[in-house]
Amino acid sequence: MSELRTLYPPIEANFTDFIKVDDVHNIYYEESGNPNGKPVVFLHGGPGCGTGPSCRQFFDPEFYRIIMFDQRGSGKSTPHANLTNNDTDSIISDMEKIREKLGIEKWLVFGGSWGSTLALSYAIEHPERVIGLVLRGIFLGRQEDIDWIYQEGGASNIFPDAWENYISVIPEEERDDLITAYYKRLTHEDRAVRVEAARAWSMWEGSIVTLLPNEDVVNDFGDEDYAISMATIECHFWMNHM
Repeated sequence: MSELRTLYPPIEANFTDFIKVDDVHNIYYEESGNPNGKPVVFLHGGPGCGTGPSCRQFFDPEFYRIIMFDQRGSGKSTPHANLTNNDTDSIISDMEKIREKLGIEKWLVFGGSWGSTLALSYAIEHPERVIGLVLRGIFLGRQEDIDWIYQEGGASNIFPDAWENYISVIPEEERDDLITAYYKRLTHEDRAVRVEAARAWSMWEGSIVTLLPNEDVVNDFGDEDYAISMATIECHFWMNHM
């Protein structure tokens, strides 16, 4: 029996660049795969997670022209973790600017987790630009979805040990509204307070993205820069109803 391959082999980008989308944000984007292939745009999760080289491996590089970008405040985009003009409509507008700059008429839209929410939102706004949708790890951004992950009674029942770590940075009297309690700390003027909250938030997510415990994944989610962008931007989106 041949060995099961879950991802395509690693590849390098054909090119990388930045596009200035407003007075604040510079968006990192790249192309890999076949420059003449079927265009596909990869929408990362979070919001705030950013992309990495492994994201290219979802796609057959001989068939697809792979476009990836780091959403506002995420990954290599600057300024890091910035919340100004950072909302769903703005990211959709950024996608259109990138598509137009690359001369792409239509593309396949591929998104996971928050990326699936963004993919659906983009397709609703610009159906004429979408060849099709590939959605994985579906998250729809409804209040019930947010509450299931970040308030007690959902994922907390499946991962009780990780949940205790997540709520440990919030005093008991504030735990009835964890999103608001976290937002206060993630936007605090003291960086140490922001980092503590960001790591707790991010490592909670790292603990629940795999069914079986994976310490490497949890530790990756605890990286300071990654945690700050993901936790701060996510909490900002949840506080403002996506």
